[in-house]
Amino acid sequence: MTAVDPDRHVDERVARKVAEQARETRWKHPSFGKELFLGHFRLDLIHPHPSGSAEDRERGEEFLAELREYCETVDGARIERDALIPDEVLVGLKRLGAFGMKIKPEYGGLGLSQVYYNRALMLVGSVNPALSAMLSAHQSIGVPQPLAMFGTDEQKAAYLPRCAAGEISAFLLTEPDVGSDPARLGTTATPVDGGYVLNGVKLWTTNGVVADLLVVMAQVPGKGITAFVVEGDSPGITVENRNEFLGLRGLENGVTRFHEVHVPEANRIGKEGAGLKIALTTLNTGRLSLPALCAGAAKWCLKIAREWSTERVQWGLPVGKHEAIAGKVAFIAATAYALEAVLDLSSELADAGGHDIRIEAALAKLYGSEMAWLVADELVQLRGGRGYETAESMARRGERGVPAEQLLRDLRINRIFEGSTEIMHLLIAREAVDAHLAVAGDIIDPEADGRAKARAVARAGGFYAKWLPTLVVGRGQVPRAYGEFGPLATHLRFVERSSRKLARHTFYAMSRWQGRMERKQRFLARVVDIGAELFAISASCVKAAADGDRAVELADAFAKQARVRVDELFERLWTNADESDVVLARHVMEGRFTWLEEGVLDPSTPGPWIADSTHRASTVENVHRRTPRP
Repeated sequence: MTAVDPDRHVDERVARKVAEQARETRWKHPSFGKELFLGHFRLDLIHPHPSGSAEDRERGEEFLAELREYCETVDGARIERDALIPDEVLVGLKRLGAFGMKIKPEYGGLGLSQVYYNRALMLVGSVNPALSAMLSAHQSIGVPQPLAMFGTDEQKAAYLPRCAAGEISAFLLTEPDVGSDPARLGTTATPVDGGYVLNGVKLWTTNGVVADLLVVMAQVPGKGITAFVVEGDSPGITVENRNEFLGLRGLENGVTRFHEVHVPEANRIGKEGAGLKIALTTLNTGRLSLPALCAGAAKWCLKIAREWSTERVQWGLPVGKHEAIAGKVAFIAATAYALEAVLDLSSELADAGGHDIRIEAALAKLYGSEMAWLVADELVQLRGGRGYETAESMARRGERGVPAEQLLRDLRINRIFEGSTEIMHLLIAREAVDAHLAVAGDIIDPEADGRAKARAVARAGGFYAKWLPTLVVGRGQVPRAYGEFGPLATHLRFVERSSRKLARHTFYAMSRWQGRMERKQRFLARVVDIGAELFAISASCVKAAADGDRAVELADAFAKQARVRVDELFERLWTNADESDVVLARHVMEGRFTWLEEGVLDPSTPGPWIADSTHRASTVENVHRRTPRP
């Protein structure tokens, strides 16, 4: 790992090198997503739909029944109203074992499969999303996941039972001046006898306000970003603020300052400099928790849309029978099915093992967060003024309190959490073009010498001579191909043809732009969005084949809707305003159009755009609070 001095400027080349070195560069197992972007529709990797063991299902269903019974007693509206998860709710979840859902039984956890962990998050999130966000941050990216993957036996024995029992953990990477560019990480871990001394500030620490244990990413001078398990009440740690947001009002998210915090050497996770790779690898599977919340939200939206569209009458008909509203109901229903299909397939592949799901999990996160937001927005529109009104207000005036506006606010963060949509586009695009860069990297690398470029040309020639002919014809052009899927076969033929078409467009773009390809971010985003739609169609058809006749209409409707979006995205690959938009943005930043800003007042409070993160002792009250034990 490239070591970076946090006190100096990090240029684009260094930042890119740090990120690239943290990637998992090998593909040890097959990947449906990778093959899809290469123009190879490997249906055999996902069909028949994988399913977990009978033991996993029995254990999962038993826990879900207990969890549902408990959740029915929790007042989600109170969490929204008070912007706080009551202690008694946390105690109840701890007693159920909800904080140890993903932890193996040998460490005191429930050992649920990814599939049933997701279903539990969906259920809890339907009460209040802040609850599922807490459980997810604790288990998907907090202490349990990185220790399960990279911890020593001693670390697992020391910390996993505590996490399973309900000691809450948090993941601390982001800083006031560091978001998706970890090369500029400012928190340091200076080696001393017996361990390290941490100094720095971490921002947006989900669970950080109440965390007993922390996973902290810090720069070890000369070695690079390194991961540590840190006790939340260690001397020198101050939670300086509990942050408040548009939604997720019960979220325990804060600002945490480290000043001369001693961490034993035994608390380092993995090697020095391996922290960013640990974080990214953890997220490969950890990201599946967010699409679980999105799928759950879409299912609730469908319930409300169905009931309201049937009950509300306008112009002599239930509003759902008017075409304008019927289109919204159909979109919500079809998308809800697709989001659950994508989630289930990705999770089953994770449980089964033998698959590299880094692309599938990333697509599930990207697609789930974007589509669930659209679903919730359509529900608000479908409900009209009642969609904009709070549930509490409706209840006060004697109507059913439907928290549609709250859902819209709560869902908005998912397009930012654990990799914003823009970053997810770039991350997936990098993996999607990995095969091309592997053979053509030195050709487009300005720092490569002539000999390296010559070798790359020969290597690329051999690769493309074999690969390009596979993109000409395929099963998607055979009228009766995939006939076992009945009426859904036409959609799988579309996916096969579109996969090859997408690969051809990607190759053309690589040939055209070469080293400048990475700057064509909007083009790459459309490539990824096409791949996401194709993945969702595939998942929906495969799930419908497993679900039986009751699901065919849903999968068929979704595929028809998605195909329209795919055709539009293909058209926009080359017909767009990308270049003129870049020029306009540059002129805006140069101040050419400040006259357009005249005539309004700026209600923002004074202060710097980015808070001071200088290494120093805290000067404010510590707002960290401990939650009660069961």
